[in-house]
Amino acid sequence: MVVGIAEISTLIIAIIVAYVLYKILKTGTKLAINAVLGILILIVAKVILGLEIAITWIVILICAIGGVFGAFLVILLNYLGIAFV
Repeated sequence: MVVGIAEISTLIIAIIVAYVLYKILKTGTKLAINAVLGILILIVAKVILGLEIAITWIVILICAIGGVFGAFLVILLNYLGIAFV
């Protein structure tokens, strides 16, 4: 498994988004719900929509940290063929 610059950059963006969301929401419960929704969106995109997203630890981490935004970012990068293929 090779981790490229796109995956690392996406992880950094997801961490920044998580920090901003935490500052905005100020509660761990809402942040946890956002993380679960992000992972559920990733599962729906893979299973129901049939996207060939490679589920790796970095993808799960991005969806857990970035939540819904992280999941959509992973889906977009996969759809464009840039990363997570």
